[in-house]
Amino acid sequence: MESLSETKWDVVISGTGLQQSLLALALSRSGKNILHVDPNEYYGEAEAVLSLQEVDEWAARHQSADSDGGFAAAQATRPGGAESLSSSRAYSLALAPQLIHTRSELLSKLVSSKAFRQLEFLAVGSFYIYQPSSTDSSAPNLSRIPSTREDVFANTTISVKAKRGLMKFLKFVLEYDTVPQNDVWRPHASDSLASFLAKEFKLDADLQAYILTLTLSLDGKISTEAGLAAIHRHLTSMGVFGSGFAAVYPKWGGLSEIAQVGCRAGAVGGAVYMLGVGIRDVQKTSSAAETPEELDIVLTNDMAIKSKTLVKGLGKPAGLPSLFETTTEGAPTPAVAVVAIPVGTSFGEDGVSSEYPIYAVAHSSDTGECPAGQCVIYLSTLTSATSQSHLEKALTSILASVSSDDQEPPKSLYQLYYEQTGYDTPSVNIDGQSAVFSLLPLDLAFNDSVLDPVRSAWEMVVPNATDEELAEYLVFTDREGADAEDEYDN
Repeated sequence: MESLSETKWDVVISGTGLQQSLLALALSRSGKNILHVDPNEYYGEAEAVLSLQEVDEWAARHQSADSDGGFAAAQATRPGGAESLSSSRAYSLALAPQLIHTRSELLSKLVSSKAFRQLEFLAVGSFYIYQPSSTDSSAPNLSRIPSTREDVFANTTISVKAKRGLMKFLKFVLEYDTVPQNDVWRPHASDSLASFLAKEFKLDADLQAYILTLTLSLDGKISTEAGLAAIHRHLTSMGVFGSGFAAVYPKWGGLSEIAQVGCRAGAVGGAVYMLGVGIRDVQKTSSAAETPEELDIVLTNDMAIKSKTLVKGLGKPAGLPSLFETTTEGAPTPAVAVVAIPVGTSFGEDGVSSEYPIYAVAHSSDTGECPAGQCVIYLSTLTSATSQSHLEKALTSILASVSSDDQEPPKSLYQLYYEQTGYDTPSVNIDGQSAVFSLLPLDLAFNDSVLDPVRSAWEMVVPNATDEELAEYLVFTDREGADAEDEYDN
């Protein structure tokens, strides 16, 4: 067997983030020599999932305000005391948790490539709006957002007149991209969705907040065009895989679990994997005109290798049980729920409000991320001088809203705060034989545009693909002689 330095590699993939791992999956049946390295000791890169001990170590490495790799200002604390926590390995905290709508192209690719066999998906339940107390004696509460015709009619907090406006909008958005509806919203495509809702459907601020929450917009200022597309995706995803939910979440680690499945597929296909090893230097070899140019790559373990192509990620940027109840008969028990605090909502004892919306995505123990009887809450907002304080107040307010009058609010056992950088539009920079993925968008729901750079990198590695190979990109049959249940277990 040739040593790694003697092997003529077709492609070296650096980093085991989602895009690199999907590329490994796409190349797993290509027969090419693939070396997949990652300077981290774990899979997933920016989409990794970590135990508490690993989170502590990770936070220590990313505590600087200008850390590399898209993360900064990380802090890990234990407000509930270490004695209240289970063992470190009982928790799996995702660095970039994202919901996946059931109509996402990512799910289609996981099915066509047979990778779905190695994944377990859980239902994302209802979306909620945090509503502060209206009087000194009343408690704050969470109001469930109606997203179907039946939900709207069953809701008792929305007036009859408001219901008519909401029903009119839901019917409109389901057909928003048809010829008659285009004339309504196209002139306002770049306007804010909130202004469009107020002008065209006469929806008040409360109903606007309901609808804006479904877009999961981080700044709350989403355009009409982008907002209608996001809500259409949400509504049309409802009921695809079962009643009562529009999105799913991969058990045991979200996108990190998908990344590991892609890497396992690559390993089964013959790829060589090395964790704790990165790339130190890359140089193009001088070559004769008739000889394809190669890349001279030096790994961080001082090993020198040669490869035709290189693909890497961008290392530096240029128990809340009440939330997990089923609301539709026959629907699966949700493992994820979304709570939104809209812009301008007063929360905390001092009545402060955030200039950006705050989203809290609660994961039950069914996700495998924490012990039974506990849950993990991921809070997100755009970075500002007061964002950490606002997130802390938001957490306290949400915990208070789910406790009854005769019970103390659930307490926070462990907290991790960090700032993350991402790109609005994912891309891949291809320079000859090298490709560099940009950082991923910071969307709270998976954006299918993430898949386009993976396809572009695959086409670079397979430059002379036939029409048949192009048509069968990420469309695989079960491997001959492999059991569907253990294809990637070897």
